[in-house]
Amino acid sequence: MSDASYRDAIFSTPLDRVARFSFDEKVVACFPDMIRRSVPGYGQILGMLSLIAQRHLRHGAHVYDLGCSLGASGLALAGALAPDAFRYTGVDLSPAMTSKARQTFADECPAYAMQVEEADIRTLEYAPSGMIILNFTLQFLPAADRDALLTRLYAALEPGGVLILSEKTVDADERDNAWRVERYHDFKRANGYSDLEISQKRTALENVLVPDTLDALHGRLKQAGFPRSMTWFQYLNFASLIAFKEG
Repeated sequence: MSDASYRDAIFSTPLDRVARFSFDEKVVACFPDMIRRSVPGYGQILGMLSLIAQRHLRHGAHVYDLGCSLGASGLALAGALAPDAFRYTGVDLSPAMTSKARQTFADECPAYAMQVEEADIRTLEYAPSGMIILNFTLQFLPAADRDALLTRLYAALEPGGVLILSEKTVDADERDNAWRVERYHDFKRANGYSDLEISQKRTALENVLVPDTLDALHGRLKQAGFPRSMTWFQYLNFASLIAFKEG
């Protein structure tokens, strides 16, 4: 991003009532800092997107980035691929996010075919695509809506296409899950978050971000039609999967 973002301090003061988390203007203003300090391995996931695209994306094919937020995945692709290598559509439900993403793409990569839509990914009419990115987005949908979306995305993928699904996960073993969560909180403390911030954000995300287990995610992908999926990245309770549509 060309302009500096603000430091995430949304939950730094005691709140009488912690509101449900939403991607509003306050979050947009500090989002790059929030992601950097809150999502282990986010930079590595972004860095691999262009390498995966180079291996699996047909030249000139269309890419969807669902829940694109400020367009970090699109910028990662544009930073490593030629302007004619792909066409990109970012989709997000937040007006603040989509407005900022459009301006960022206009400023940072004007030679690339980058568009951003403000829409609900559950009802969007999908065009045939060679790659679909779902980075930390499925987890915010009601559990009942996840399978239907993945089935629609499988249908939209061209033969040989890939789906990248990055999610916060929960471990089926309660003791192992508790260890991962504790170490994740250590990670956040090491990145400057206080215990108050950690606690209040956890409350804000309760019943907003509802994670699946890794096995459940692979099961959802299989049910959607993908014959093959694998976990290619994991850092504590954060993971990224790739699912293949046979060509």
